[in-house]
Amino acid sequence: MSDQYISLDGMKTVRDAIEAMKKHNTDIIIVNKRNEHDAHGILLLSDIAKKVLAKDRSPDRVNIYEIMTKPVVSVPPLMDVRYCARLFERFGLAYAPVIGNEEVLGIVGYRELVLHELETL
Repeated sequence: MSDQYISLDGMKTVRDAIEAMKKHNTDIIIVNKRNEHDAHGILLLSDIAKKVLAKDRSPDRVNIYEIMTKPVVSVPPLMDVRYCARLFERFGLAYAPVIGNEEVLGIVGYRELVLHELETL
């Protein structure tokens, strides 16, 4: 699990997201829940490239909520690495937040999956 992500509100603009990503040197934003009955969202750098840059949209006029993925597919903290890898394969995921007790604890991607598995061999 990694802590290489930031959390932002979905009402922020894509420009705000890009600036925050640069400042914190990350490609992943977890979008905060609006209330206790809401779901988390996720915004990746690739989403900005595909849904804003490629479509010639202004980052100043597009809000995060317009291009994020929500609800996000998450994994529990103690999920077996093999099952997590299968989940990624089945749903075409690159990253997933690790959520326990309704809180984002970290983020997991292929890097963490592979390196964790190599450590246990």
